[in-house]
Amino acid sequence: MNDDIVELAERRPKTFGRRKVKPRACVADGKRHLRAFLAEVLEDLGFVTTECASAEELQSVLTSELPDLILLGIAADGIEPGKFLETLVREAFDGRVLTVGARESIIVRAVQQVGEEYGLKMLPPLTTPFAAETLRDRVAMLLPEEPAPSPAVHVGEALHAGWLELWYQPKIDARTLIRNSAEALVRMRHPTWGVVPPAYFIPEEHDPNMRDLSEFVIERAMQDWHYLLEQQSPVDLAINLPASYLKEPQAVRDLCRRMPTHPAFGGLTIEIDSEEAIRDLDLLVEVARELRLHNIGLSIDNLGANWPSLMDKDKIPFIKLKADRHFVTGSGTDRLKRTVCRHIVELSHGYGVRAVAEGVESRADLVAANELGFDLVQGFLFGKPMPLKKFARSTLTRTVMGGA
Repeated sequence: MNDDIVELAERRPKTFGRRKVKPRACVADGKRHLRAFLAEVLEDLGFVTTECASAEELQSVLTSELPDLILLGIAADGIEPGKFLETLVREAFDGRVLTVGARESIIVRAVQQVGEEYGLKMLPPLTTPFAAETLRDRVAMLLPEEPAPSPAVHVGEALHAGWLELWYQPKIDARTLIRNSAEALVRMRHPTWGVVPPAYFIPEEHDPNMRDLSEFVIERAMQDWHYLLEQQSPVDLAINLPASYLKEPQAVRDLCRRMPTHPAFGGLTIEIDSEEAIRDLDLLVEVARELRLHNIGLSIDNLGANWPSLMDKDKIPFIKLKADRHFVTGSGTDRLKRTVCRHIVELSHGYGVRAVAEGVESRADLVAANELGFDLVQGFLFGKPMPLKKFARSTLTRTVMGGA
């Protein structure tokens, strides 16, 4: 095999493919759970990732994806490093190669040495266990100096191409610090740009594609609910919908029909932006009556300085009021933010509904949320939004003090 590598190395061209706006990486490892973990870490750093479990798959990825980095998992009982190295030489790979394996592993050292001998651009090995910052240091030369801009992608194209998915962020009981539920947030996984945030593709409220997007969110959330039920205990979910969607009687009936009949289904929460909710309050009072019969509740989202618009109502159609993250983050030291949050909590409890604090990013924010009387908290302190399978794997029922 070594003679073959020598021959291939001699005829390898000096350049390889084209560079992407975002760096691309392929995780080559024989174990699926390790591939998924490593791919997630790379995506957090800004890479567009693919995975492969064999030399044949790697050859296809090199041809179609033109990766800048191959992250090569090394295990004594896993992949065959020689075949991977041979494939990299044969396909004239001119990107970086990073081996990942156990500290003091003879195989890791051997793969490193062979790769360097045959001209592959081997980065210093990454030994397990490792910190995310260590991985970032290894691949720093591939990361852009400034975050790459994401494109404005038409949501109709994304829906048709199947690029959309739902990510999940836990909501935590403010007193017990136990997971209470989770919010579904739409994301796009673009084949070139990687994960694209919603600001680049969410249409205006009256865009004709908004209904199709709403239908996608509902359908996928219910599929994901069943998946989570199979993987762990059931999770109550919240989704975001525009008030305009609920103006259509048929849409409301279709929504109710999609609810699971499983006895473990604890209900669905629909979050509506505060500006829309206040504007269409009378309509939502009527809609909420029908939804309640099917275990669906309405929640007002992004409530901030407009909270006085909900005062002095005979009733409101919401089961939760969520404070805008802008007023929650830093509320422990900012007097104005704290005042707005206090009014939202008092308003919620005055109507007999739960108050939610979004944007809890530090322990100081959590202390403030508890002192103010919020019932539920949500934010980076407890976890960023994450893909479905990662969310299912996470141990979300532990307390913050226990390492959540």
